[in-house]
Amino acid sequence: MTPEHSFTAAQVREAEEPHLARGEPLMQRAATALAEEAAALLETRRGGVAGAHMLVLAGAGNNGGDALYAAAILAGRGALVSILPTSDRLHRAGLEAALAGGAALRPLDEPADAITDLGRRSDAILDGILGTGTSASPALRGRARDVVAALLGVTDGPASPPLVIAVDLPSGIHPDDGSVPDATVLRADVTVTFGGCKTGLVRRPGADYSGRLVVADIGISADLERIRRRDLG
Repeated sequence: MTPEHSFTAAQVREAEEPHLARGEPLMQRAATALAEEAAALLETRRGGVAGAHMLVLAGAGNNGGDALYAAAILAGRGALVSILPTSDRLHRAGLEAALAGGAALRPLDEPADAITDLGRRSDAILDGILGTGTSASPALRGRARDVVAALLGVTDGPASPPLVIAVDLPSGIHPDDGSVPDATVLRADVTVTFGGCKTGLVRRPGADYSGRLVVADIGISADLERIRRRDLG
């Protein structure tokens, strides 16, 4: 995939608007695609979802909501899901679904050594901290940065580290220009991106953190193509 076949965050948001206005469940579509990709990866790595240890890093926004709804699906299939919040605010409906499915919520103030241990015991980590709604600088801050810092030695070090699955894009890279202002970023094995590939996923250095790209169809492809043609003039 090349920058010429990718989209800016603003283009994706514009394409989503009419669908959201009609009440279409874009988040649930994204979460289902994310869960299916995670399940396929776990099938390959360990023979199935049931009994797999999954660590879900959940931020405050819609990216965290996508991860939480996916966690609900995977927990319902027998995965042992731990949710590690990076904010005192989480997507409420997504959290309720995940907890109802059997996921466990870890405390916001989980110590660094406990986070590292959770990472070591995990078969997969879902990175749902930040999405395309990041500020001018996507660098992780505060609790989110502390959590990722505690996991970097796990994901970069062992011979068989947990799979890292980025939700829409790895948290900490800019969705449009691919800049990475702080290297405290989990390198994804797979990035499941929604609707269309974000340009930052195919521009370096962001591309070096994105792993294999999976574009999940959430029903906005025709709108994205229309917007692309318009913007090209």
